[in-house]
Amino acid sequence: MVDLKNIIKSAQIANEESHDGYPPVEKWNPDHCGDIGLEIKSDGSWHYMNSPIGRKRIVNLFARILRKESDGSYVLVTPVEKIVIKVHDAPFIATSVEISGNNKDAMLKFSTNTGDSVIASKEFPIRIVIDPKRKEPSPYILVRSNLEAKISRSVFYELVNLGCEENDDFGVWSGGCFFPFMKVKELTI
Repeated sequence: MVDLKNIIKSAQIANEESHDGYPPVEKWNPDHCGDIGLEIKSDGSWHYMNSPIGRKRIVNLFARILRKESDGSYVLVTPVEKIVIKVHDAPFIATSVEISGNNKDAMLKFSTNTGDSVIASKEFPIRIVIDPKRKEPSPYILVRSNLEAKISRSVFYELVNLGCEENDDFGVWSGGCFFPFMKVKELTI
């Protein structure tokens, strides 16, 4: 029987065996152990059986063994077990951005609610999804493997204030790459 305590213990062991900061979850293919009621809400909060997981250390531990499957589902994976985790939007939230440099020399370093940090670049791109009904943007940044963080509204406002025009697009520069948010002609002030 798999329960939260077993997952925590397996995650701790997996993290201890990590050599480059993250366990090699892509290499592990244990038996599927089912769904025990874990989920990540769209605000980035983690829940177990509809109750928030209040211990940040547990959330950060689980975040390190999270993997997105080829079918778009998410699992917590260790060498010996694989558990379904329901993700409502993105598994992480980019809660802050550190800006250095200007224009084409800018470097945007994002930090997440689970302790990850990445600089937007070709390797870690920013993408924008426009809601077809509300016409509102949902910005994301790749954090690792195929796991993304949704960029929080306040951080996105910082990016919009930093934004510039490049050809016919409005967006930001980071890591030598331009990340378009929208066409200039679509801007409404």
